[in-house]
Amino acid sequence: MTFSRITRRMALVAALALGVASCGSGDDKAAGGAPSEITFSILSAEGQASSGPLWQPLLDDMSKAIGVEVKPYFGSNYTVLVEAMRGGHTQVAWFSAKPALEAVDRAEAEVIARIVDPEGRDSYRSTLIVRTGSGITLDDVLACGKQYDFGIGDAQSTSGTLAPMTFLFNPRDIEPAQCFKTVRSANHQANAFGVATGVLDVATSNTVNTVFLNRQNPQIAAQITEIWQSPPIPESGIVVREDLDPALKEKIRSFFLSYGQGEGAEAERQRQVLAGLNYSEFRAADDSYLDPVREMVADQQLADARQRGDEAAATAAQQELQRLRAKREVQP
Repeated sequence: MTFSRITRRMALVAALALGVASCGSGDDKAAGGAPSEITFSILSAEGQASSGPLWQPLLDDMSKAIGVEVKPYFGSNYTVLVEAMRGGHTQVAWFSAKPALEAVDRAEAEVIARIVDPEGRDSYRSTLIVRTGSGITLDDVLACGKQYDFGIGDAQSTSGTLAPMTFLFNPRDIEPAQCFKTVRSANHQANAFGVATGVLDVATSNTVNTVFLNRQNPQIAAQITEIWQSPPIPESGIVVREDLDPALKEKIRSFFLSYGQGEGAEAERQRQVLAGLNYSEFRAADDSYLDPVREMVADQQLADARQRGDEAAATAAQQELQRLRAKREVQP
């Protein structure tokens, strides 16, 4: 799609800009080889103005726990943030599953923890949303006919693009560009506002975005109705660069896995910080937790290869899909 090419171009420009702006990019080393400060990427559709106050208390606690200043970097573009980690401009990140997978595969990153929500779930769901009272049903959407303006997610978005393609459109041989009147790529917040205000007829979103809309913009949330949910998707995770100082990496891992745990006033304060982020804890994880996303990626690659008539690529994607499904089936 054209928006993918635009996104990649933006990534190169923004990553270079971040490299210039981030004097605390981890290049300055303290005694023993550990950096004197690190930069923490936060994937946020809302940006720093609204997300900053929610994350800053946790980052302050992290700085105290690991003995190194932690500077935040907020961004809504998945590819830009992965490129920033790939270039070494950021060392730790909170990513949804697909960008986390990209960081593991392309940015020398590893997973150290995954998110658990207040109800104890470590997964969420992609959704399809319409304006409340529009009368648009899922059957109407799947009938295509180029009558609706559609909002899809970032090309690297797990719930905004990958999940709806894997679970909704690909099984029905639906290509959004051929199905809808227009297709616009944006983050969940922008798409939700587009649906609520009538700019878009239908868009992708997710259940996490629904929670924050109800909390922060109840009037907008009231204008939105879900007409579809995907199967569960692995929740967001914490990733770190593999080449980070081992001792510091272990301090970071320990910080997340112990945060908000235990008894006493301090643990309760930390739980309140987590509640503001709609989390209950960080659970230990490694790269294997991303395997369900790898399945979705392989499924999308298979669909794309078949659409192009590329038999070799289709065979390779099919083999990868079978490998991942077999791996899942033998796991306890």
